[in-house]
Amino acid sequence: MSASDNDVLTALRSAFTPGTLTTDAAELDAHAVDQGPLEHWQVHPPLAVVFAESTQDVQLLVRLSCEHGFALITRGAGTSVSGGANSTEGSVVLNLTRMNQILAMRPEDEVAVVEPGVINADLNAAAAEHGLMYAPDPASYRTSTIGGNVATNAGGLRCAKYGVTRDSVLALDVVLADGTLIHTGQATFKGVAGYDLTSLFVGSEGTLGIVVGVTVRLRHLSAHTETIAAFFDELTTAAQGVLDIGRARVQPAITELLDRRTMLALDEAQGSDLAQRGDTLLLIQTDGHGAAIEAEIIREVLRALGALVSDPGSTESERLIELRRHARGDGIVNEVRVGEDVAVPRSRLVDYIRAIEDLAEEHQVQLKVVAHAGDGNLHPTFSVPSSELGTDTGTGTGTGTETRPDDDAASPAQPEAAPVTIDATEGGLPTSAVSRLHAALDGSVRLALEMGGTITGEHGIGTYKLRWLDWEQSAEVIALQRRIKDVFDPERRLNPGRAIL
Repeated sequence: MSASDNDVLTALRSAFTPGTLTTDAAELDAHAVDQGPLEHWQVHPPLAVVFAESTQDVQLLVRLSCEHGFALITRGAGTSVSGGANSTEGSVVLNLTRMNQILAMRPEDEVAVVEPGVINADLNAAAAEHGLMYAPDPASYRTSTIGGNVATNAGGLRCAKYGVTRDSVLALDVVLADGTLIHTGQATFKGVAGYDLTSLFVGSEGTLGIVVGVTVRLRHLSAHTETIAAFFDELTTAAQGVLDIGRARVQPAITELLDRRTMLALDEAQGSDLAQRGDTLLLIQTDGHGAAIEAEIIREVLRALGALVSDPGSTESERLIELRRHARGDGIVNEVRVGEDVAVPRSRLVDYIRAIEDLAEEHQVQLKVVAHAGDGNLHPTFSVPSSELGTDTGTGTGTGTETRPDDDAASPAQPEAAPVTIDATEGGLPTSAVSRLHAALDGSVRLALEMGGTITGEHGIGTYKLRWLDWEQSAEVIALQRRIKDVFDPERRLNPGRAIL
């Protein structure tokens, strides 16, 4: 440990109590990485972890960072799947999970004010008591925090109708890189005074400031919902169904697509029989007072395409919504896989799926597709059966690529399959298999861009996807973003090495 590291630890111990500050090795290891892939990432446990309990704690830590020059990595529940919370050498991790209070619930205004460590599901439970809901619902909603959702501009199943996190954030309290506390935005649905700094902070992955308070817009919790399960014999026909629903001018709250391999994985993990009924499942939910009318229109559209469609009032369809939240490959420990969260214009959904099917065949890898089909956000996953290659399917770290095929962390009740290392240099997969997997992954990203899409629909850039950023954004745009970073954090101490750097 260097003298400077000793100085940092001495300053931290003087400022924070042992209950707030830890240097325990197990805690440091647990806070070194999130749930994202570790390919090309050197793991560095932080010097310490500070569990902030107030805005004043955050300001104190930021000012110590200014004084001593150490990098500060802000973290919530650690459910990021893009390496957004990975610590860097000599850094200190700021954990915000103890700042977990709902500060205000104003039902008549349909607004709530929360601290960043509030769990998404807890906010929804509190809002439901007033007939309201917080619309963004990532698959990790039971464990992910509102602060983390804000940092990545998280999405979820209801995005097509209600938008992503940015569409539900009205105002923010933010600690800047010098320790200054500012308030952006307003508690009204409309407000156009000055630059929209609130939207700038949302999705900035902690690189511009540390969010310590969030004012969110709530929505009406529908008393009426209709859920439809439609099974198709072919994947692209199901994707066509999404377009046909749009042409019928119906806006479902949820439109999810699961292909055959995904259904087989769910059947194995959950004991369901989805794959026996078709090759692709469209799972759709309507809400509001017109839910039943909209659902019947959708049923007619999908039956016209030859789908096997569930009847009104099917209780199984409701259960399938919960199954969809586990559609990450639970229980799959016999394959090595890589995947991403691209998005394409909805009109190109069919074209994209056909193209990545061809891509998988070209590179001799298996393909699995899960999608928030209503807004064109897909999670294609490419895999190679490890049993055919004689690989060890135990937990891997270091230079390996672990599998993160869906949008967020799995529920604690359904732990994710153990990650698998891809390491051609240490007796892992043959180099040819590594090349095929990554050629398919890179190809899927390029295809999305060629079709007018994006390299990330909801996961953020983190540390993992920096390699693709200049595929989507021009040098001028990236340079402009770095200049913005320099305005807010000229010493680049806040979450360095991710998002744009």
